[in-house]
Amino acid sequence: MKNVSLLLLPGDGIGPEAVAELSRTIEWFGNHRDINFNITTDELGGAAYDKYGTPLADATLETAKQVDAIVMGSVGGPKWDDVERHLRPEAGLLTLRKELDLFANLRPATCRAALASASSLHEELVSGLDIMILRELTAGVYFGEPRGIETMPDGRRRALDTQVYYEEEIERLMRVGFELASKRNGKVHSVEKANVMESGVFWRQVATRVGKDYPDITLEHMYADNCAMQLVRQPKQFDVIATDNLFGDILSDCAAMLTGSLGMLPSASLGAEIDGKRAALYEPVHGSAPDIAGQGLANPLATILSFAMCLRFSFDLQTDADLLEQAVDHVLAKNIRTADIAAEGVKPVSTSEMGTAILEALDELHAQST
Repeated sequence: MKNVSLLLLPGDGIGPEAVAELSRTIEWFGNHRDINFNITTDELGGAAYDKYGTPLADATLETAKQVDAIVMGSVGGPKWDDVERHLRPEAGLLTLRKELDLFANLRPATCRAALASASSLHEELVSGLDIMILRELTAGVYFGEPRGIETMPDGRRRALDTQVYYEEEIERLMRVGFELASKRNGKVHSVEKANVMESGVFWRQVATRVGKDYPDITLEHMYADNCAMQLVRQPKQFDVIATDNLFGDILSDCAAMLTGSLGMLPSASLGAEIDGKRAALYEPVHGSAPDIAGQGLANPLATILSFAMCLRFSFDLQTDADLLEQAVDHVLAKNIRTADIAAEGVKPVSTSEMGTAILEALDELHAQST
């Protein structure tokens, strides 16, 4: 029996609804597989601000540091638009990432067979698409100093953000990228703007040096603007894309839409491995969608697939991760869809009905394997 500890952070908007279906899925694995889950549930983001007066309570952070992995829903919403910046829901998530040093953000852009026709690109361009975008998450322009809005002596106002990367921050991300590629298709695209940015020149230098330690992996350099174009021109040329915080933020959203729906995509944020353990946070790519919160319209599959990544990367349960991903494909093949992915003429199911469909698929697949 494998014993693991999980912290669930439902968050805001549709997060609690999606995490509720995830909880049913976790319960299924606890009942049918050789895994014992020790689960703690707490608040993050706006829900934490309402309860604790801060988007990330000290006690929640301490729990996050102790557990094997964290799975969250979403944060944010117009309810907290007027809250001071450091108390906004997103500040809680940024602090959690920073405090756990979750520097490597893995965002797969996988086009599931049943959804290939839903992509905004021609089906032949995206059918079978499987890209892993690796985004540096704890440095770069989102954290660099100085930053702010100021008035100059001559009365003009200006805003500034600073792009800062240390060599070790680039190196550790690139090593994760090469290691991922070694288990995939053996290619890494290192993406920056070395033609106009000094940080891009530096990024390319470090990536090239690290690449020499992985002679079996093909390393290609690409400018970020060209990468964006190539993603919509010929996306299947990519395997692993490794890039900085800002470009990763933009390119991963671009790649997400190639797959047919932002509501289908999971992500993982990983820390450095220390004594055989690494901090890890798993979350859906979609936002809190406050406009549909509480209506049973949310698609829980991105959250459920985030748990599949958790099984794979944190618990090393590859067979279980495969089983859960197969269950999602099984459901989609039956044309069971929430509103965001329902084709014309298909009656969409509710959030809970989709959760039930996943459980039924797990039962069926499990029975076939035993």
